[in-house]
Amino acid sequence: MEGEKKYITAEELKEHKKSGDLWISIQGKVYNVSDWAKEHPGGEIPLLNLAGQDVTDAFIAYHPGTAWQYLDKFFTGYHLKDFKVSEVSKDYRRLVSEFAKTGMFEKKGHVALYSLTSVALMFLVVVYGVLRCDSVWAHLGSAMLLGMLWIQSAYVGHDSGHYQVMASRGYNKLAQLISGNCLTGISIAWWKWTHNAHHIACNSLDHDPDLQHIPVFAVSSRLFNSITSSFYGRKLNFDPFARFLISYQHWTFYPVMCVARVNLYVQTLLLLFSNRKVPDRALNIMGILVFWTWFPLLVSYLPNWPERIMFVLASFAVTSIQHVQFCLNHFAANVYLGPPNGNDWFEKQTSGTLDISCFSWMDWFFGGLQFQLEHHLFPRLPRCQLRNVSPVVRDLCKKHDLPYMSLSFWEANQWTIRTLRTAALQARDLTNPVPKNLLWEAVNTHG
Repeated sequence: MEGEKKYITAEELKEHKKSGDLWISIQGKVYNVSDWAKEHPGGEIPLLNLAGQDVTDAFIAYHPGTAWQYLDKFFTGYHLKDFKVSEVSKDYRRLVSEFAKTGMFEKKGHVALYSLTSVALMFLVVVYGVLRCDSVWAHLGSAMLLGMLWIQSAYVGHDSGHYQVMASRGYNKLAQLISGNCLTGISIAWWKWTHNAHHIACNSLDHDPDLQHIPVFAVSSRLFNSITSSFYGRKLNFDPFARFLISYQHWTFYPVMCVARVNLYVQTLLLLFSNRKVPDRALNIMGILVFWTWFPLLVSYLPNWPERIMFVLASFAVTSIQHVQFCLNHFAANVYLGPPNGNDWFEKQTSGTLDISCFSWMDWFFGGLQFQLEHHLFPRLPRCQLRNVSPVVRDLCKKHDLPYMSLSFWEANQWTIRTLRTAALQARDLTNPVPKNLLWEAVNTHG
C-alpha cells in the first residue's frame, strides 16, 4: 500500500555503523548521515561512537529545537521496528522539554560578561606586577594570579564551546579563540575534538580520551590489557615503563597535575599540525601564535632566570587545581569497555560522573562544573542554571534507583587517590604479565 511505513530492525540498523556507512535513529526514524558526518559541527567521532543505534537522548541533549528541521533531508524512509522508550528516557526528555519551555537554556545571566571582565582585570594586574614591580613576592603573586586567569578563561572557553554566550555566532567564536587559544595557549579546536568524544562516551575506557592517560595514569586494571583506543586509533600499551609509572601513580598524581599544562600545549600542537581535518585551523594557529608571543615576552621582563622559572612553575601549579577538579569528576566513577549505548544515555551519565558539593559563592571558582552530572545531562544549560536543576536531577535519580554521587572536594580527592592506589597495587602484581623488565622486577619484588 502506498504510504505504508517501512521498517528495519535494530540488528539491521547496527550494520550501518562505520565511516561512509553511518545510520542513526532518532525517535524511531532512521537517518543516513554517512556523507554529512564529516561536516557535523561536533565532529565525526560522536556520530561514529553512537552509529547504528537510536541516539534520541544524545541528540536532544546537544541540539536546540531548531535542529530538528534539518533531519528530514537525511531520512531513509525507514522506521525502527519495535522502537521503545524507557521510563528513564521519558522522564529525561520531559525535563528537557520543561527547561526549554521556561527558557532556561536562554537565561544565561551575565556570567560571560563578568568572567571576561575579571579575566581582563587580572591580565592587567599581572602585566603591571611583572613590569612595574621589583619585588620577587610581587612577581610570585602575579604568577599565581596568571594561573587563576587561565582557570577562569578556560571556563569561558568551555561555556562558549557548549552554547552561545555572546550576541552572535561570530562573536561567540571570537570569545572561544581569545579565551582559549590567545590567553591560555590551548586550542579550542583540540578541546572540541576531545571534549565532544568525552561527553558522548563518558568513562568508556576505550572511547573516552579523558581516561586514556597510559603510561602515566590508569584508573582501572582493565587498561593493563593494552586496549585499543578508538579515539586515537592506536593501542594503549601497558608495557614495563607504564607498569612502573602506574605503580606509583597515587604518589605522582598531584606533582603531575602541577605540570599537566605542558601536555595540553603538546596535544594542541600535535593536532593543529596533523593531517586531521581541523575546523578553522588557520585561526587556531594564529591564536596559539598570539599566546606564544605575549607569554614568553612577559616572562622575559623578569630580572633573572630563577625568577622566570619560578614564575612559569607557579602559574602552572595554580592551574593544577582545575586539572585535579576535572579528574575528580570522573576518575573515581564507574568505567566500562566498549562504545556508548544510546538506549541508556541517562544511566551512563549518572554512572560515570561525580559532583563536587560546595557553597554557592564558590560556583565561580569551579566554573559550574562541580555540577558535573547536571552538565553532562544538559550540556547546553548555562552554568548559572546548574545549581537550580540539581535537586530535580537528584530526585529523578532517586526515582529510578540510579546513583547521584556528590562529595566534598576533600572526599572526592580521597576517592580519586583510593582509585589510583588500587590500580597501582594491581599494576605491581607480577602475576599480571607484561614483557619482562628485570630492573622493574628487582626493584619491586619485595614491595
